[in-house]
Amino acid sequence: MSLRTGGLEIRELECFLVLAEELHFGRTGERLYVSQSRVSQLVRSLERRVGARLVERTSRRVRLSPLGTDFLAALRPAYDALRGTVDTAVAAARGIEGLLRIGFQGTADDRIMKAVDTFHSRHPGCATDIVEIPLQDPFGPVHRGEVDAAVVLLPVEEPGLVLGPVFSKQQQTLAVSVRHPFASRATVDAEDLADGPLISVRAPAPEYWRYAQAPADTPGGRRIPPGPGVRTLQEGLTLAAAGRGAMLLCRPTADYHSRRDLAFVPVTGLPDSALGLVWHRDRETARTRAFSTAVTDVT
Repeated sequence: MSLRTGGLEIRELECFLVLAEELHFGRTGERLYVSQSRVSQLVRSLERRVGARLVERTSRRVRLSPLGTDFLAALRPAYDALRGTVDTAVAAARGIEGLLRIGFQGTADDRIMKAVDTFHSRHPGCATDIVEIPLQDPFGPVHRGEVDAAVVLLPVEEPGLVLGPVFSKQQQTLAVSVRHPFASRATVDAEDLADGPLISVRAPAPEYWRYAQAPADTPGGRRIPPGPGVRTLQEGLTLAAAGRGAMLLCRPTADYHSRRDLAFVPVTGLPDSALGLVWHRDRETARTRAFSTAVTDVT
């Protein structure tokens, strides 16, 4: 994109925004499909226009200067608004069409499918693919561009990802074998989780996200014994049914995966689980925004 405004190239601003996220010239070049030297050239050109250093670089690290930090805070909303205006104009001229790839974790429940149906009714020229995302890699498919947007369990603290509508806030549920002492209870208190192993999720899911799905301690500070780590939801449910540990689930997933060898018991004393729609900031389109609106309208 070579749009100029007052002698300023949008490409320079794009380069600065990506570098501010990556703090690495090589990775910035990879995301922009340019060489590392081209990244340096674009940043230097922007700094000449501004008249001061925006990025401090040494042989060992890259960071924003104080002015660069202030510049980033002012630039990001202005840039997003400009890109949104252009995309909206394009969508208005052409209509929203093409393919939208939507990822989901665990279960594409009736709320997600209602959002898909609403999106289709509003934009009949746009097709959708609905793709299951591995439990152990909730954000990877979005980062890698394998899906355009994804419905994932919160929390989301990923650089470069936009968190759109948050929905389905519900009490968490514990999946246990029907032979487990908790199976006959009406509810389980969070402090009781210290009485047995809790099945966790393996990497590459980020540590903060894995901890949220399988905390290491109760709210009162009691240690929760670690159970086996799993790659997929089905692995976790199977191990729970085999008595290898308990597994925390969101309510829609528990409802969908009801089976005779498992009991699903509500847990008190933990934050509610919630789902959120995410997409990559660099690949936001009129399609992703329109789907986000559909999710907001039906959830």
